[in-house]
Amino acid sequence: MNKSFVKGMKHGVPIMLGYLSVSFGFGVLCIQKNLSILAAVGISVTNLTSAGQVAGVGVIAAGGSLIEMVLCQLVINLRYSLMSLSLSQKLDSSFTLPHRLLAGYGITDEIFAVASAQPEPLTPPYMYGLILTPFLGWSLGTLLGAVAGDIMPASVTAALSLMLYGMFIAIIIPPAKKNYKVLIVILLSAAFSVVFHYLLPMVSSGFAIIISALAASVAAAVFFPVSDSERGEESR
Repeated sequence: MNKSFVKGMKHGVPIMLGYLSVSFGFGVLCIQKNLSILAAVGISVTNLTSAGQVAGVGVIAAGGSLIEMVLCQLVINLRYSLMSLSLSQKLDSSFTLPHRLLAGYGITDEIFAVASAQPEPLTPPYMYGLILTPFLGWSLGTLLGAVAGDIMPASVTAALSLMLYGMFIAIIIPPAKKNYKVLIVILLSAAFSVVFHYLLPMVSSGFAIIISALAASVAAAVFFPVSDSERGEESR
C-alpha cells in the first residue's frame, strides 16, 4: 500500500475514535425521530457533518420543505467551503479536479485541522487515507447507535440521544471561556431559538435554525467586528 495512504490512515485514527461515540448518538437520535436504520446510515455515509446532519434530521422529522433543508445546510456547512479553499493552497500538483472533488467530500473540522498541520504538500493518497478512517468511524458509529436505538427501551434511547448535544456543548464552551464575545453570540443564538420555540411556534424548526444563526452572526459582525490586529494574530 502507498506509504502516504497508510500515513493518512494513521493520522485519522484519533478522529475515527472520536467519531465513533459522537455518531453513535446520531444513530440513536435518528431512531428517536422515527427514521429507519438504513436511513440513518445512509445520511452518515453521504454527509460528513455532525451539526448539519442533526439539523437535517430535525427538518425531516418536522416535515420541512426542500428549500428549508437546502438553506439550513447552506448556513451550517458554509464553513467547509472556506476550509476547502484554505486547503487548496497546500495541495500537491498531482491533485487533479476529480481528486479535488473526492477530497472535498471528506473535509470536516477535524480532518481540516490535521491536514492543515502537515508541513509537506498534501497528496491524494494521504488525503484519502486521512478521510477513510474517520469515515468508517462515523458510519459504523451511526449503525451501532441506530441498531441500539431500535432495540432499546424509549427511556434509554432518550438518554443516549443526549450524547450528541453534549458534544456540541463541549465544542462551544472552550472558546466561550476564552472570549466573552463568543459567549454573547452563543447566548444570542440560544435566545433567538427560545423565542421561536415558545413565541413563534408557527415558524418551522428549519427556518428557526437558519434565522437564529444568521441573526446571531449579523449581531456579532455589527457589535464585535474583528480588528486588524486580531486578524494578524489569527494569521500567525
